[in-house]
Amino acid sequence: MRFRLAATVWLLALLAACAPQTQRLGSIGGPRAEARWAFEDSDLPLDPGYRFGRLDNGLRYVIRQNATPAGTALVRMEIAAAALDEAENERGFAHFVEHMAFNGSTNVPEGEMIRLLERNGLAFGADTNASTGFETTTYALDLPRNDTALLDTALMLMRETASELSFSPAAVDRERGVVLSELRDRSTFQLRNSMEQTRFFHPDALYPRRFAIGTPETLANATAAALKAFWAREYVPAKATVIIIGDLDPAQAEAAIRARFGDWRPVPAAPQPSAGPVRSNAKGKTGITLDPALTERVTASRHSAWLDEKDTLAQRRENVLRQIGYGMINRRLQSLSRATDPPFRGAGFGTADVFKAGRTTNLIVDTVDAKWRRGLIAATLEYRKAFKFGFAAAEVAEQVANLRTQAEDAAASAATRSNGALAGSVFALLRDGQVPSAPQSMLDRFTAMIPEITPSRVMAALKREAVPLKQPLLRYQGKKPPAGGEKAIRQAWEEAMRMPIARPKDDGGAQFAYTSFGEPGRVTADDQEPLRDIRRLRFANGVMLNLRRTDLEQGRIHLDVRIDGGELLNTREKPFVTEMVPALPVGGLGKHSQDELQSILAGRTVGLGLGSSAETFTAGGQTTPRDLEIQLQLIAALITDPGYRSEGEVQYRLNINNFFAQLRATPTAALGNAMGGILSDNDPRFTLAAPEAYRKLTFAQLKADIADRLARGAIEIGIVGDINEEQAIAAVARTFGALPPREQAFRAYDEQRQRPYTGNLAPRVIRHTGAKDQALLRLTWPTRDDSDPVETLGLGLIERIVRISLTDALRERLGQAYSPSASSNPSSTWRGYGTFGMAASIAVDQIKPARRAIDALLVMLRSNPVAPDLLQRARQPMLEELDNALKSNRAWLGLAARAQSDPQRIARQATAKERLLALTTEDLLSLVRRYLPARKALEVLVLPEGVDEPDETDALPHGATR
Repeated sequence: MRFRLAATVWLLALLAACAPQTQRLGSIGGPRAEARWAFEDSDLPLDPGYRFGRLDNGLRYVIRQNATPAGTALVRMEIAAAALDEAENERGFAHFVEHMAFNGSTNVPEGEMIRLLERNGLAFGADTNASTGFETTTYALDLPRNDTALLDTALMLMRETASELSFSPAAVDRERGVVLSELRDRSTFQLRNSMEQTRFFHPDALYPRRFAIGTPETLANATAAALKAFWAREYVPAKATVIIIGDLDPAQAEAAIRARFGDWRPVPAAPQPSAGPVRSNAKGKTGITLDPALTERVTASRHSAWLDEKDTLAQRRENVLRQIGYGMINRRLQSLSRATDPPFRGAGFGTADVFKAGRTTNLIVDTVDAKWRRGLIAATLEYRKAFKFGFAAAEVAEQVANLRTQAEDAAASAATRSNGALAGSVFALLRDGQVPSAPQSMLDRFTAMIPEITPSRVMAALKREAVPLKQPLLRYQGKKPPAGGEKAIRQAWEEAMRMPIARPKDDGGAQFAYTSFGEPGRVTADDQEPLRDIRRLRFANGVMLNLRRTDLEQGRIHLDVRIDGGELLNTREKPFVTEMVPALPVGGLGKHSQDELQSILAGRTVGLGLGSSAETFTAGGQTTPRDLEIQLQLIAALITDPGYRSEGEVQYRLNINNFFAQLRATPTAALGNAMGGILSDNDPRFTLAAPEAYRKLTFAQLKADIADRLARGAIEIGIVGDINEEQAIAAVARTFGALPPREQAFRAYDEQRQRPYTGNLAPRVIRHTGAKDQALLRLTWPTRDDSDPVETLGLGLIERIVRISLTDALRERLGQAYSPSASSNPSSTWRGYGTFGMAASIAVDQIKPARRAIDALLVMLRSNPVAPDLLQRARQPMLEELDNALKSNRAWLGLAARAQSDPQRIARQATAKERLLALTTEDLLSLVRRYLPARKALEVLVLPEGVDEPDETDALPHGATR
């Protein structure tokens, strides 16, 4: 379970990575369930695939038949009540009630809901979840099968949640510990910063005092009677909507909803309090927030009244114009961030509604530490230029091309939209009043509108919404106080508003320079892989190509390019060979900068990225039949002529300081950044080095280290989806097939495939800089590599068993941990290497009870075969996952990507279900005893700085039962 933060927080945090805003910022919050659907008051054509209805008691429902993925369905229930509906002494109650939905009801004993779902193949967390926000609480079940019995079970559980929860005092007391654990886990610098910034920008509003997680005081004092009273008051039919989307008969689904919910007694629905007020006259105030882990940012903000704009044809046209306007301003800001000496790491400009209480316009600037003044001035000048001089026709054309392509792609793939995507449209209707319209109708309307999209109309629409940033609220966040304090921040803004500005230059456009790579390659081998019918080809230059046509996504193609090398190039002597590989695309191509490419490729569904996996360099992404060849050209150009421009180096270094500032900001971060070194005895390939080691890395060294692999290393390409095989082969022949000869196979790198595992099993303590009550306990065992498919599956099944058992022990029985975890990681790269881990985030004062519970679990697992019911709860979701594994193109791509160089993975996938079913309880007991023996676990305890380690009497003697 999780709770959703305010959309205002989302707006203010949206630019944390400072990606450009290419679409209008969405509404913050939206209308709660009302007597009428939004489409009843709109002239927009409604997508006819949905079935909308309402029961006599006021409950609404939405149903849609959909076969992507085939044979599956999802069920959602949204209650239009949440944190805003709480009284001051009820803070956190909506979220607490959400937790109690899994803790017993009239017809489901306490603890049985999750078990019932697990027996039916739904994994807790992955397929069974819920979330609480400011306005709504949502319950979610993803059904792995479309049989009517499972649908009836899902609806039965939703009805139990809606009207039959029991709220036993004992269950409330146990769940209180879980909710408080979640509050403790979420008490991070990010959340504290989000809460502070909402209070700064909207000090009089209600919503900053209604974050869904609640407060320690109100949660500690929550009684069963008080929680039940909140639930009974807010969970009423008029506030409920049931959603069913999937491979089901809509008439049967509707009948099932009526049967389950028709007798739910109607109760008057209390109105939800306003989230505001939002003060339009708030101006001229400056604030500073400091935290050692915060990145430096300045935000300029002004508020105004909420614009009550119904979703109509006219309003959609207005929104398109605004979206283009915001997109152009943010495109300019992005260009500045890509300069050789950028004034800021990133910046963004946008406007969003604050629920229905107001609207806010923000200019957000992320800078390098102590460079806030330069960044704020540069971004402010760009904002002023846009509103004084307007936009060039070429800028508008770039945005229009991108929007047109998005609309075309959506229309082309409309028939194979996923259950989740269709549910997203329903939530947009419920929460924001957005009418779900068929993608083709949206494309038709946009195409007809293009002639009226002019710079002047765009600017007029932008001015109708954006609030002028006159005497704005200014907020600084960072690690250290800004030089000169609040006065200096205000002076920098005023200086930028007075500076002379000049009309931006129109540099014109360029043509893509990488359309020819030589004589098209000749196919020398062509066969069909027998198990999964993947076509395998080889070109004369050695390039391997694997194709699999599917009908899972119309108009979509998934592409994967693997080049020999990857992290196997890292050695003890040179451990950072591949460190800067992801930054390489930021340096553009030899003939185009990254910024130029964005304009040149406007209107194309392509991407440019390069990563480094354990054994290969990887590139790829999602494209369309129309753009497959230019996507191949783009990747081929990156491999054969990378730009190695300094912009990439600059962007890489800009992120180093912030990364290290947050290195130990939370227990999870501290553990993750230290674990590689602990397990490997500080092998430099797996150990985080000092910041200076990363700051001195250069593209020149990267080129020297990887250029040979990019030029000569073996290449294997996987392409799956809506493809014409012969056209795809021809496109590859003209790009990768035309390259100079490559090595015929991936290198073995035998000398590199050894990864050490520490022999020092003494317990370790590492420190974090977060909240003083947060601790994290992890146990790790060495296991094996994944060369044995049966043992790999067995360890994976044990992982599920341990995760369920940890949840039962630490969360459900003791109420000590919100989300304990287990993980099995047998390596496919490092010979003989693998790990099994168990971890729990716990309170500092609960370390000893958590250790006892974990050790008791381990003794049980080693002593007796796993109970049949627990085995079914762990194995059934795995079986369902295997049954549904090849219902996505991403899964097919996982098989096709290396169908020639690593064909055994196809055979393993094809036989996995049979092998999983064959595993017995005795097999699992043998694996537990072999790989999770006593006295072999390495314990790592993460504690806050300044908190004493547990006494020796609190810690078990080393290896006593582990």
